[in-house]
Amino acid sequence: MPMSSSDFIKRLKNGENILIAEGYLFEFGRRGYLKYGANTPEVVVEHPELVEVMHEEFVHAGSDVVEAFTYYGHREKLKIIGREDDLEKLNKTALQIARKVARKHNRFLAFGLCNSTVFVPGDEKANAKVRDMFKEQIEWAVQEGVDYIIGETFNALGEAMLALECIKEYGKGVPAVITIAAYFPDITTDDVPLPEACRILEENGAAVVGLNCARGPETMLPLLREIRKTCKGPIAALPVPFRCTDEFRTFQSLKDPKTGKHLYLNDLESVRCNSADIRHFANEAKQIGVQYIGLCCGNFASYFRELAEVYGRTPPASHYSPDMSMNSVFGDEETGETFFYAHKCRVGMTRVIFQ
Repeated sequence: MPMSSSDFIKRLKNGENILIAEGYLFEFGRRGYLKYGANTPEVVVEHPELVEVMHEEFVHAGSDVVEAFTYYGHREKLKIIGREDDLEKLNKTALQIARKVARKHNRFLAFGLCNSTVFVPGDEKANAKVRDMFKEQIEWAVQEGVDYIIGETFNALGEAMLALECIKEYGKGVPAVITIAAYFPDITTDDVPLPEACRILEENGAAVVGLNCARGPETMLPLLREIRKTCKGPIAALPVPFRCTDEFRTFQSLKDPKTGKHLYLNDLESVRCNSADIRHFANEAKQIGVQYIGLCCGNFASYFRELAEVYGRTPPASHYSPDMSMNSVFGDEETGETFFYAHKCRVGMTRVIFQ
């Protein structure tokens, strides 16, 4: 029997964890099927078969959710690249691909709204346009039978609230997960402290509130601790897997340690987290009590497997988890010698003489 909105709420109320893999935009850019800068998901209509494969990869790695790849698939962003006429086709195609994979594997089907790029606090005309954008996407999502709707990467509480209002008004009762992108300092761009912003969203009916994107694991954790103190219900955490620091809290601010040049958007590979970083974050988030967890821009399947395993899962991808005991050079715990030249190879590789 397929998952449903009631199953989503029931799992949250029972204290169960929900794992969600995001990061489609960056991963398709990395694979050469999406233009960094524009950041629009035309791959959905140009190569739908690849989108389905990526959904399958993330389910294989442990995701409980298949989220339709509609991030920046809204009217304003598609207008920039001259593809506004593809708006409905792109959204419905993304939903149908995601639904196919979700129902096949009995996973939750989610749809994502995101920051509109045209929201202006207090500007009724501009924000009426935003409302119309949200409305049309929500209605398509409901038609395709989503289990819940995500509103994500909002930097202003006002826009996050508008998304929540639209989900409640047009979503036919489906739950809402609302997450904010944390920049510098720990406030929204309309000057609300982030823990307070999350509390307000929760009090206004969001099933889950929290943070996504912008910050890496290290710089998101302190805020999560404050949000956990402030909010009563489930909280969300989806950092970008890049090595942000207190000096460079967002991945947009990161600089190349060698040249000092800004790395965003195309040169972030030099500051990627490693698997140990992902496991550390997942362990810390678990202790904080983060119930809805994932990874955002920069995520890929083996990263997500690390997170899933920390959260007690054994997805199919765990069959392929690293096992250095099987390595021909470094395998044996005592000597590492599993073939004749193992010792010499290790010394040549590492310049360390093993006793």
